[in-house]
Amino acid sequence: MPKPHTLLALSTILALVACTAYFCNSPANEEPSYLNLNDTVKYVGMENCKQCHADIYRTFIETGMGKSFDLATHQKSSARFDHTVVHDTLLNFSYYPYWEKDSLKIMEFRLKGKDTAYKRIETVRYIIGSGQHTNSHLIEKNGFLFQAPLTYYTQKGTWDLPPGFENGASSRFSRLIGIECMSCHNSLPGFVAGSENKYDTVPLGIGCERCHGPGEIHVKEKRAGRVVDITQTIDRTIVNPAKLSPDLQFDVCSRCHLQGNAVLKDGKTFTDFRPGMQLSAVMDVFMPKYSGDDKNFIMASHVERLKMSKCFLRSKEKGDASKSKNDLFPYKSVLTCVSCHNPHISVKQTGVEQYNTACRNCHSAKEKQCSAPTTARNEQQDNCTGCHMPRSGTTDIPHVISTDHYIRKPEKNQVSEAVKRFLGIRCINESQVENKYIAQGYLQYYEKFKKDPAMLDSASFYLAKEPDHSKNFSAWLHLYFIQGRWQELIQLHEKTLRAGSQDAYFKKIDKTTALAWDAYRIGEAYYNLGKLEQALPYFDMAVRLSPYNFEFRNKQGATLLAQGKYAEAKRVFQELINKNADYPPAWSNLGYAVLLLNHDDKQAEIMYDKALSLSPDYKQALLNKVGLFIYRQDLASARKVLNEMLHSDPNNQEAKALLQKISGFKL
Repeated sequence: MPKPHTLLALSTILALVACTAYFCNSPANEEPSYLNLNDTVKYVGMENCKQCHADIYRTFIETGMGKSFDLATHQKSSARFDHTVVHDTLLNFSYYPYWEKDSLKIMEFRLKGKDTAYKRIETVRYIIGSGQHTNSHLIEKNGFLFQAPLTYYTQKGTWDLPPGFENGASSRFSRLIGIECMSCHNSLPGFVAGSENKYDTVPLGIGCERCHGPGEIHVKEKRAGRVVDITQTIDRTIVNPAKLSPDLQFDVCSRCHLQGNAVLKDGKTFTDFRPGMQLSAVMDVFMPKYSGDDKNFIMASHVERLKMSKCFLRSKEKGDASKSKNDLFPYKSVLTCVSCHNPHISVKQTGVEQYNTACRNCHSAKEKQCSAPTTARNEQQDNCTGCHMPRSGTTDIPHVISTDHYIRKPEKNQVSEAVKRFLGIRCINESQVENKYIAQGYLQYYEKFKKDPAMLDSASFYLAKEPDHSKNFSAWLHLYFIQGRWQELIQLHEKTLRAGSQDAYFKKIDKTTALAWDAYRIGEAYYNLGKLEQALPYFDMAVRLSPYNFEFRNKQGATLLAQGKYAEAKRVFQELINKNADYPPAWSNLGYAVLLLNHDDKQAEIMYDKALSLSPDYKQALLNKVGLFIYRQDLASARKVLNEMLHSDPNNQEAKALLQKISGFKL
């Protein structure tokens, strides 16, 4: 196999260095290397790709990926608006979407009798989802992206709460849209470092380079007239996934079609993966495993399900045995995603016969023909996938029907719910996983999906396999933080980060917010132990490392308040509001600081009301308002607020205690 540098005369010193240092000396029996794997190679956007690949561009932008993300316009929306109001019965909020000229609005409101007791209207900035299954809606505030509490489910033509907002778990307008979400539903946005959900640029739709890798070198080479005859050799300037090994092909698709609980490797981010790499070099993806239940699946589990199929396993064995090193498509006989799907063409434009042809590539001999009765075959119109890849609902997204990519013989009997038993989480994309990543998988699973103490026990089990706690310092901090084991957290911290090592630890290069969370968790431990002087430097550090995290800055201000540093606290809360004016805790705490610093009860009440206009059930703002009424000696108004709190939350112990306390007051 000729070396890559004999194929290309690179146009830049950077590209030449990349070739020499990383790619030109690959042994002949290894996976072909690509020049655009180097992290110095830049993305150029699909408008550049369009100049040479116009026909592919025209069909690709009509695919689900091409339509994945766009501005909220009449054209983009798949929704109908002749519908009833969506009501969240547990939180008692109602939602109504409507157009105001060219702006899509979502009204959140609450009725008291026939009167509107509360109303909030937000403008939708982006629609996420191609419309094949759903349209979800994002709002944007000062570059921060949040998911709105309303999704349109296109298959059933119905509006409802988004996945994860059901059963009283709605975060309303405050669910952060982080880079993990955006890096799959979009191209590569300009993510602002030190934030959870702030972007300075937002592309519209998934682009070519998500599957082919960054195109800088490729574009420079072609513009310079250096063209590779791809019928004879591989063009190393750009990745063609069909020419990768099955595992690396799957890794390209798995980056987004293996939805699960992704744990980043140390020092990695969600944008570090590039086509042609092993996904496991960047992250481990965990999925829950249940005994006796192979029929249920989540929406984006296509790769995992396909790899369970005998069709794939047998084709992989045959492909490995027959692979030719000189073949440009050495694994073309292995069943992968592109065996059935042309990523450049919408599934809506792909005929059933294309899928059947993929099946017949292996099932062509007479003894392998379909053995189903003629009536069953006629019912499915001889569509192989109709029987062997049944469509059904998914476990994670309501109102959606999807094709199960686990290819198997039709089964008559359904598995009983009683036989399903949670076995734990397992990594889907790597067989040998470090214990600390398994532990982190359980910690994330607890926080994101299932608050079961058994998840924390499992995390502790895997962390304990390394007796030196300092080697898994961050994961232990996380575990102790979730469990509220403040004293143990401090002991671990003081033992691990001895004098002189702390500065070095928190000055490490960190492309994520992991170090900021370490600092914040240490600060929380000191705070909960009443050690405010020790807590504040860690909240300061968390804010320095992650200046756009609302929670960190709010806790920094709250600690200053608790220390009686009212002017400093007021400044912190005002800075937070300048960054995000829709964060209720900041308004509530700013009002409290104003009351304590300036004794301005009228201004404080305005700020409490601002917090409640954003979140009418926000407990701290309600309690602050009760305190304000007591300050004014207006006990009747204080009782009214407390009774309303207990009406919506009868188990609110703080409201009960305060109501009992003021009932004995005499003016």
